[in-house]
Amino acid sequence: MADAATGPGRAHPVRHRGRAPRTRLAGLPPPDTGRATAVTATGQATRRPEPARSARRHGLRPPPAVRRALSPAPVLPALLLLLLLLLHVAATRAPHELPQAAALTAALTLPLLWRHGAPRTMFGAVAAAAFVQWLADVQLPADIALLVALHAVAAHSGRRAALVAGAVVEGGALLACLRWATGGAFLAPFVALTATVVATVALGTNARTTRAYLAALEERAALLERQQDQQARLAVAEERTRIAREMHDIVTHNLSVMVALTDAAVQTQHRSPDRTTTAMLQVSETGRQALTDMRRSLGILRADEPDAQRHPLPGITQLHALADRMRTAGLPTRLNVLGSHTHVPATAQLTVYRLVQEALTNTLKHTPAGTHADVRIRCSAATVTVDITDNGARPRLPDPGPHPPGDAPPGASGQGIPGMRERSAAYGGTLRAGPLPGGGWKVHTRLHLDSHGAAPA
Repeated sequence: MADAATGPGRAHPVRHRGRAPRTRLAGLPPPDTGRATAVTATGQATRRPEPARSARRHGLRPPPAVRRALSPAPVLPALLLLLLLLLHVAATRAPHELPQAAALTAALTLPLLWRHGAPRTMFGAVAAAAFVQWLADVQLPADIALLVALHAVAAHSGRRAALVAGAVVEGGALLACLRWATGGAFLAPFVALTATVVATVALGTNARTTRAYLAALEERAALLERQQDQQARLAVAEERTRIAREMHDIVTHNLSVMVALTDAAVQTQHRSPDRTTTAMLQVSETGRQALTDMRRSLGILRADEPDAQRHPLPGITQLHALADRMRTAGLPTRLNVLGSHTHVPATAQLTVYRLVQEALTNTLKHTPAGTHADVRIRCSAATVTVDITDNGARPRLPDPGPHPPGDAPPGASGQGIPGMRERSAAYGGTLRAGPLPGGGWKVHTRLHLDSHGAAPA
């Protein structure tokens, strides 16, 4: 948009740090300074260096494959081998043979500098120099460069390239034995050279296989490390979710009970002081119970927290105390536990306790006075069935969107229903919460205690 003070088309100065101010027209793009302009997600313009200028600054670099092919291997071994071979040539050759022998030695040895970057090209150069040597009928100790080149091809190229290079060296051995075998002894040197060629190919192939195996091990170790990091992050996320769910249930329930007790105390403070005192004492007891539950839930994060060991996790046995607190808060609650729960794991009992606690808290918060609640727990060898019903009417809320049939809209019970559904799903159960045909509300789920239905809580 144009500046309101200057208007479109009017010139205003643009100041730059360390430069004289210059002028441009408002509403028009800035002049091209040889740099590309990018707009970020926040709408601010950022400048990127011009590709040509960046290339001039850093230099044009070829692709990695080309750089690897052009980069020589460690120079010192090849140059040391060349020096030793030239000294041997200088010590054993006549002066008129020295230039030719030195040139052929250098042609055979210098390509070894690229034995790691471009092994096949290097092998072709060495083989060509060896063929020229054979044509010139010159025997040189630098022929060992053929074996070095063959090993490099077998170690850094595929199997087919190694076989082709081995066949070329074997053909060269045959030609060398045909021309330079002395005294008609052809078979022995040919067999020796053949064995040397086979051993060189085997050693190079073994080096390539070992390097590939080590690379696979490194890749697998890196993958395992990434998986461990991901599992650690998932474990942290799950623990945070669990603690948040526990804190929600503890705080929501106890605050709801305390609010109900406080309202009752305010209403009866003039008519019945004794009942007011009892309600306030119950508020204090509920607050202390909330603090104990919070310390117990967070105590597992600290090894030196004594409350985690002094107070066990709430379970089915503590449902009677929960029902008493709800009755004191003004919600008549009837509890019926069928079957023995001694075999039910502690985590499953905690899930049952939290489900009942959340359902009764929702009833206390969202139903009028005079509502009755009925809690029924049925324990069997493999399942625990939880049913919580009440006869109170919920306020009519707008439908927040699609939800599973028979389930309550998520807005009908705050954030408690999703947490109850997650707790139930941890033991293979499907939570159903919704209105009853004759009025009231019902929450139903069945927890599976066997290893097939249970999931980590």
